[in-house]
Amino acid sequence: MTSALKVLAGGALGAVAARAAYTALTRRPPALKGLPGDEVWGRTNHRGEPVTLLEGPAFVAGAAAAGLLTPGLTGRMRAAALLAGAGSGLLGAYDDLAGSASSRGFKGHLSALARGEVTSGAVKLLGIGAGGLAAAAVAGTGARTKSGALFDVLVNGAIIAGSANLMNLFDLRPGRAIKVGLLVGAPLAAGSGAAVVAAPLGAAAGLLPEDLAERAMLGDAGANGLGALLGLAATRLGRGPRLAVLAGLVGLNGASEVVSFTKVIRETPVLNWLDMLGRRPVPVPATPGSPEPEPVRVADSTR
Repeated sequence: MTSALKVLAGGALGAVAARAAYTALTRRPPALKGLPGDEVWGRTNHRGEPVTLLEGPAFVAGAAAAGLLTPGLTGRMRAAALLAGAGSGLLGAYDDLAGSASSRGFKGHLSALARGEVTSGAVKLLGIGAGGLAAAAVAGTGARTKSGALFDVLVNGAIIAGSANLMNLFDLRPGRAIKVGLLVGAPLAAGSGAAVVAAPLGAAAGLLPEDLAERAMLGDAGANGLGALLGLAATRLGRGPRLAVLAGLVGLNGASEVVSFTKVIRETPVLNWLDMLGRRPVPVPATPGSPEPEPVRVADSTR
């Protein structure tokens, strides 16, 4: 089987598995602590309409299942993908359900920790960081020396964790995080990370219609899982490109503390066109000339 066919097979498996998981989960939403499933996973968006967070768990389950079946992956990479995607997804789901908006961003969580308060976002950030390093170690680096291998594991772990957090910052508009994932993943699918990225891209594409129609959203679970898997695929690049990717991730994550990505996208015509592609028209602002209101996507304590 050629590389292109392997990627197509992995993408198809991801889409089918994610759609099947979404159908099963929304048919009988999992209850939690005596609360009905619809109440646990339901949210209200900016239109006052109900949406479900179950798109995120469906993505994680679909990408994980397809990743185990996608041809062209070694056993180590399958294990690394499961650890990165499912681990980040589970931590994201924890923050989806237990988190609050009281502390946001790295600064907010560090300030909370300094006060002796351990936020769900801090737990998620630390967990994703540790999971990224573990996934990088499991995947292996191919370095010839112990010092080189250690350096690569640190770089690769940071890429996985940084990608997981960054993708979550885009989940503020319907379909935005998935569109970013597809745009970033396309060149990876044509390179050395093709087999790794095939299943998550297929799973994301399979769930995009639900997101664009504002019936569901990725939430932290789906966005963190998608970002982590894209990061894992990027670790298959050469050392120079990986260092460039890491620098970009550090820069963008840092910029998110002081710059609104939504404002930048809205004020850049090409980015705004891509952002609105396939979406329902935005509500008319109450005051002429006022910006598009922020939709209540999900309380994201890392944002």
